[in-house]
Amino acid sequence: MTAEALPAELRRVIVQLARTPRLLVACDYDGTLAPIVADPNMAKPLPESVHALRSLAALPATTTAVISGRALRDLATLSRLPAEVHLVGSHGSEFDVGFVHELAPEATQLRTDLQRALQETVSGHGGVSLENKPASVAVHVRRAEPDTAQIVLDAVRSGPATWDGVEVTEGKEVIELAVVQTDKGNALDTLRHQVGATAAIFIGDDVTDEKAFARLHGPDVGLKVGPGESLADYRVEDTTEVATVLAFLMEERRTWLYGEQAPPIERLTMLSNERTVALLTPDARLTWMCHPGPDSAAVFADLLGGPGAGHFSIRPSTGNGAPRNPLPLGQRYVPGTMTVETRWSRLLVTDYLEHGVDSHRTDLIRVISGSTQAAIEFAPRPEFGQVPVRLTAEAGGLRVQGTAEPMVLHSPGVQWEITSDGMHESAHAVVEPTDTRPVVLELRCGTEDLAPSPMSESQRRAAADAYWAEWAGKLRLPELERDLVQRSALTLRGLCNSDTGGIMAAATTSLPEEIGGVRNWDYRYCWLRDGAMTAQALVTVGSTKEAEAFLDWLHRVLETLPGPERLHPLYTLAGTGLGPEAVIDSLPGYAGSRPVRVGNLADQQVQLDVFGPVVELVAHLAEATGRIRDADWDLVKAMAEAVSHRWFEPDHGIWEERDVPRHHVYSKVMCWVTLDRALKLAKTYERAPEPSWEPLREQIAQDVIKNGWHPDVQAFTTAYEGSDLDAASLHVGLSGLIDPSDERFTATVTAIEAELRSGSTVYRYRRDDGLPGDEGGFHLCAAWLIEAYLLIGKRTEAEELFQQIVDTAGPTGLLAEEYDPIAERSLGNHPQAYSHLGLIRCAQLLSA
Repeated sequence: MTAEALPAELRRVIVQLARTPRLLVACDYDGTLAPIVADPNMAKPLPESVHALRSLAALPATTTAVISGRALRDLATLSRLPAEVHLVGSHGSEFDVGFVHELAPEATQLRTDLQRALQETVSGHGGVSLENKPASVAVHVRRAEPDTAQIVLDAVRSGPATWDGVEVTEGKEVIELAVVQTDKGNALDTLRHQVGATAAIFIGDDVTDEKAFARLHGPDVGLKVGPGESLADYRVEDTTEVATVLAFLMEERRTWLYGEQAPPIERLTMLSNERTVALLTPDARLTWMCHPGPDSAAVFADLLGGPGAGHFSIRPSTGNGAPRNPLPLGQRYVPGTMTVETRWSRLLVTDYLEHGVDSHRTDLIRVISGSTQAAIEFAPRPEFGQVPVRLTAEAGGLRVQGTAEPMVLHSPGVQWEITSDGMHESAHAVVEPTDTRPVVLELRCGTEDLAPSPMSESQRRAAADAYWAEWAGKLRLPELERDLVQRSALTLRGLCNSDTGGIMAAATTSLPEEIGGVRNWDYRYCWLRDGAMTAQALVTVGSTKEAEAFLDWLHRVLETLPGPERLHPLYTLAGTGLGPEAVIDSLPGYAGSRPVRVGNLADQQVQLDVFGPVVELVAHLAEATGRIRDADWDLVKAMAEAVSHRWFEPDHGIWEERDVPRHHVYSKVMCWVTLDRALKLAKTYERAPEPSWEPLREQIAQDVIKNGWHPDVQAFTTAYEGSDLDAASLHVGLSGLIDPSDERFTATVTAIEAELRSGSTVYRYRRDDGLPGDEGGFHLCAAWLIEAYLLIGKRTEAEELFQQIVDTAGPTGLLAEEYDPIAERSLGNHPQAYSHLGLIRCAQLLSA
């Protein structure tokens, strides 16, 4: 029997149940896992059910259990279920085989008296048998004649069953007398509490199972096997269908937990209009998009939760003998733009986010052209899939109902079929485009307008492409990897928010630093450090607008604070504080990597390095424009003031370790950079420095040289406390605090290369940072090592490592945060500003 043969409503609730964060799967044994047979000692479970329970038990956050009326020892012997499956015997009174020894003396005596009395009661009645258990005695009448069975049952009910201290449980052709409380409902509750289950399914066929069904609530599912009245909401006919249900649940759970072959991170491609971003898979599935802003809740979170979390897919139709799920021939950006083309043999999908629409609105335009049928599935899931969605088809397209923000899909002429999984609706269609009559789909977020646009699609695309191409065409690009550097610059520009001036560190949240691990962070915010470094990279290729907008954003943030030393490391794109970090339990994470986080606890940390990159940005901007704005000079003074107040404190450092603060070398170096660049700006642009700046700069330099250098390690270490190494400590020389020709800098480069470089990548550090699991190497750290190689005369090593970074870029030129040199795959949030600004810097240095 296949899952398709199950009732549609039962399939729906199983799909929903499979997506609960922590699942408990519990069932009866006889009549549920094993068919009812004349000889109870021959009741063997169906192999398909055993396999399904074993597979479920092997999944994360999933517990399986069998709650049976049989004695626990007999249940274990007969069922031969694997150790991963919890066994509960005697209707819930036995949770382990040593239970019999825990009975009170009076209970032990009562059980002995019951055994004697029941032996007398059933004596001489054919087909009746007793089953002695550690805390009870069961009277089985299944093989007795009906009249005999009734005589025995009546005698038990009127006799031993009335004794004080005896618990009576009646089932199909069995009555059990126990000397302790026996209740499958209590057992289910106990298991639920032990494993912290957020939902449970219980499957049973007997009268005794009704006590378990009675305890189900909320998202729980009760499944009755066979006929008869029941509190269970759903029903199957026999043990064969039970096996089908368990197998279906296992497949759905596994798919939800691990994803359907999650696309490699580096193969994801970003769309942007400088107001929001979206990600496409290599086969044109819209897998990630948030609204109303890129740091809002996701409307399409397929990337972190599979199809059930929202997606918008277009692919060649598989009907009429077409190949099943044909792979695209390729995906590319239209050169110099943020427009993406995905091509199959006879189908082309073109995607872009429109520029120039209302600031509260986002228009994603998808154009289907070619000479074959295309299948479309539109499945928005607002608030990370936690809000029920209804779709209404109208003449102009689809209206999405149930969202806080209005949303429509303008799709005139498309005939939609709307289906429901009980909570959400999805729309499906098959269209036949041609090269001259493409099908145009416009996802309009923030409006209810389904009317045609006043501009044709070709005009809108031309405007969007021209916007990016004109900007990219004015950039000053190095000769080395010119196209890849331009794509990196476009990516950085795409992470900028034109409405506020804020700059995202990356486009996503919770893409893992280790597949299946917990190092999953939300990077959709504006870090002072990352934003300043991104804007600086754009200044170096000839674009100053982003730097001015970012500094204006920072001015506005400072206006809300009592003093610059109170700056947080990061803010929302709007410049406000973050809410508390939270976990979206309903999403399984990329390739099963949980938890999925929103918000970032790092905004409450002390990170004293953030002032340096801000002043460096002002210096680069002033050099590019030939002047320093008065407001920017005020900002420089504010950063220097913050350093003077706090440079001597321990902090959490650039890597935001969730551990006790330390005196990080990199943080001290960046405090020095703040004052050094401030003094140079004052001299160059005839501004008045504070008298304290120069002596404080010297004091910090001497402090770093004295306390940061570890003679036993022969390197500048991570922090004043300890001998561990950190790639960020390369900035002792990269910043100019010590001369790059200083042998201590050369020794530091050598030590970091030996300990932290692994093939094509460089790790941040190797120390225990208090978090479980591992991570990949950081592209930014590799970029720092390349710059260090050049400073100490190792050009060949620099060129080789740079080429290895280039080789890790995805087919559309994007870089994630990290790279795993063993598995040869990208890790971390994507695309990552750090990685792209590092690539630009290295290409510039190697081209100089």
